[in-house]
Amino acid sequence: MRTNVIEDITKDPSGFILLSDVIPSIIQEIRYFSTYNFVGERIDGYEEPCAILTKEAARALKTVSNELMVQGYRLKIFDAYRPASAVKHFVLWGIEDQDIRMKSYFYPELEKQELFSKGYIAKQSSHSRGSTVDLTLLDMKTGKEVDMGGPFDYFGELSHPNYKNISAEQYENRMTLQQVMVRNGFVPFDCEWWHFTLKNEPYPDTYFDFPVSSNYLRK
Repeated sequence: MRTNVIEDITKDPSGFILLSDVIPSIIQEIRYFSTYNFVGERIDGYEEPCAILTKEAARALKTVSNELMVQGYRLKIFDAYRPASAVKHFVLWGIEDQDIRMKSYFYPELEKQELFSKGYIAKQSSHSRGSTVDLTLLDMKTGKEVDMGGPFDYFGELSHPNYKNISAEQYENRMTLQQVMVRNGFVPFDCEWWHFTLKNEPYPDTYFDFPVSSNYLRK
């Protein structure tokens, strides 16, 4: 039975791999390396805009990619492995009541403190276990993101995968992504259409705190 206590924190990256080495076709827009995120600044621990995952999660995602490419889609990654230091950055930001510079973009319907109480931001993230990924689909014909009826990291009911007050096409797009991910061993998150965790993740009780950096992986 898993508790809310972190059993293990480590900086050992030996079980991880650059996702682009496994899936060269992926598009990467690592939001927490940029300033366009709900905090409004680059997040601690993000030294490069690259997606890193456990080898097991990367292999499963490659199967996802192969299946979706037959349907005319490429994967676009917003976030993958997230250092524990980045999660701490989020928590410290949450304490700073006055910093709401990105509210109109990412949480216009909620007060900042509700982001934690409603489960949109966790004080302990599955991303730090290395087998969780935030992603969407890119249409290879148009070169544009598929319309999911709401943007990445929008905190509100609009982002719930089963939210029905969107068009039939937008809902179908969400289900296309979800069904392929689930079929290949990933579990969806009920608050975010873009968020999936490998069901049989290799480190279910270990949280990692090495930087998002290709150089660190190669040490």
